[in-house]
Amino acid sequence: MIRRDMKETIIHAVVELTSDGGFQGATTAMIVHKACISVGSIYRHFESKDDLILKTYAFLNGQILASVMAGYPEGRPIRERFLHVGLKLVDYFIAKPMEFRFMEQFHCSPYGAASHNDKAFDKEIKNILLELIDEGRREQVFKELPRQVIIALTMGPLTTICRNHIMCDIVLDTAIITRTIEGCWDAVRR
Repeated sequence: MIRRDMKETIIHAVVELTSDGGFQGATTAMIVHKACISVGSIYRHFESKDDLILKTYAFLNGQILASVMAGYPEGRPIRERFLHVGLKLVDYFIAKPMEFRFMEQFHCSPYGAASHNDKAFDKEIKNILLELIDEGRREQVFKELPRQVIIALTMGPLTTICRNHIMCDIVLDTAIITRTIEGCWDAVRR
């Protein structure tokens, strides 16, 4: 079994390199150099570069889930839980711009397209969002829209403000973030 610190070192090298040069630009040789490991170390623990990218995505998903679940107001009103999830996601991504870039690239790549068909992929985060959406629809809190549209009206604006903050097009503070998430709420609530 790979040592946790070695695995995280490799994953952080992948995230850093892909945030600048994309998946194609981050060669195995560059990953090896960045992580200060031997080539054999990667292939002892990851089947291929594809496997490394998929496992990096899974690792980051776990980090995001832990962030979202920290202080999650279980059993509280839908609006409170909705705002919590939005705030935690934005906070995570603006604090970790390289991880944001990795996740964006992943979702816009063939890896992301394949993950849409893999129900086990990022299951935990999807489950939190989908359960919240389904509950909101059952209780008629949300507009009668398909799940994907509700996610788009929520995640689209949040992704955009994170991207714009990272690119220095806007400086986000708590007030702007909160008003944006409330705007997402207003877009989907009845």
